[in-house]
Amino acid sequence: MLTYNELIELKEKLANGKIALEYAKDLYWNDFEEGKRAWHTKDWKERRSEIIKDKCEICGSKETLTLQHLSHPQKYNDYEREVTKKHTQTFIGSNAIVGKREFSEHVIKNYDYVPITLCPNCGDNRPNKRVRKLPQYLCVQCRHEFDKPIYKSVDELIAIFYENEEALDVRDKCFISKDKWKNNHNLSNVKYWFQRKMVKNIQSEIIGKEAFLLYLDDTIKYLSFEDTITACKKCAFNFDINNIELCPKCREHYKGIQYPTCIQCLSKERRKAALEKIEFRKEWHAIHKELGID
Repeated sequence: MLTYNELIELKEKLANGKIALEYAKDLYWNDFEEGKRAWHTKDWKERRSEIIKDKCEICGSKETLTLQHLSHPQKYNDYEREVTKKHTQTFIGSNAIVGKREFSEHVIKNYDYVPITLCPNCGDNRPNKRVRKLPQYLCVQCRHEFDKPIYKSVDELIAIFYENEEALDVRDKCFISKDKWKNNHNLSNVKYWFQRKMVKNIQSEIIGKEAFLLYLDDTIKYLSFEDTITACKKCAFNFDINNIELCPKCREHYKGIQYPTCIQCLSKERRKAALEKIEFRKEWHAIHKELGID
């Protein structure tokens, strides 16, 4: 595992084009061991000893102190996903043309088509399928009764889509991806993911480098102890696991980390409103539990 200073050097070399992306990744993950964390390293422990304070900055305790991070880096795949989305939106915004034939081949290859039932009289896609009464179908739009619905082919839907992407005919999610996820998409969704795939193929190096630099930035920030406080074991546990911390105003009661103070430190009117809201949630929770939908 690279040290803090080695990571800074790695990032600078990659950013300045002195090393290639794949080589940078190899250097970073070469000594990476499953289960080993940064705080297990000698580098971390030495720098931690220089910055940690002599008491908890939340409650003032001096027992079992640790450095509590207020933010954490994401996984590399999260950065890559965000960067890919940004480049895809730029690609779409540039009015990049996707050929109709190329798109059709992509749809047929990567999706199963489950056609939507249509009324043969008016073409509406909401006919009711009846169980006991014949004819089997009743169109709610034109009241036409029929046994044999009609369907649009993939080619017909794509033709409509290329004339008007907002047309009602192409809004149904009748295309199921052939991958393990089996997600349902309409043609707009299919086109987006196709464009995203195109962007990843064309700009894979750019996307990868940008994502890895963002990942290194946040990892370096994490290792720098920039966004940390000294906390005792109890306060660190409450912050990480329970998402609560000691109220900075009264230093007695706990509050959610997203709130400035605890309920007890609110004004009389706001405290009353907060307690009523909590009580209402408890009542609803009890009702849900009783009904077995908790």
